[in-house]
This record gives sequence, structure tokens and C-alpha cells, in this order.
Amino acid sequence: MSKLDDARENINIIDEEMAKLFEKRMKAVEDIAKYKKENSLPILDEKREEEVVKKNLSFINDPVIREYYKDFLKEVMNESKKYQNIIINDNKNV
Repeated sequence: MSKLDDARENINIIDEEMAKLFEKRMKAVEDIAKYKKENSLPILDEKREEEVVKKNLSFINDPVIREYYKDFLKEVMNESKKYQNIIINDNKNV
């Protein structure tokens, strides 16, 4: 196996782990959406999002990668908000 094949295999393993974690995260998002719906809370909580980004960026040591991770986090949160919107609006695409 070449170095390229090894790297690709490693990415495949990581992607599988990330998919499982993403699914787990979205299940937690369901609980958040239900709570927000029951308590008439808005989907967007900018202060909370800023806290999440700041905290999670501290887990990344490489300053170059940190900026990419920040973008990644924001995209994940955007997908979470879309999913919350579907749940709060009774599974209607809004």
C-alpha cells in the first residue's frame, strides 16, 4: 500500500467515526429543538454559538487548522439550526 492509500484509508476510518458522532450530535439537537419549541425559545442563540466556537477552538493546537475548524463548527451549527427549524415547525420544510 502506498502512502496515499494509507492516508485515504485513515480518512475513511475518521469519516466513519465523524458520521457516527454527527448522528449522535443531531439526536441531541432534536432534544434541544423540542425544548425550544415547548418553551417558545428562538432557534438562534448567538451568545451560545460564540461560546461553543470559542471553547471548541481551544481543542485545536495547530493555528492553521484552527481557522478551518472554526468554519467547520459554524457549518455544523448551521445544519443544526436547519434541523431544529424542521422539528419546531412539525417537519415542514420552511
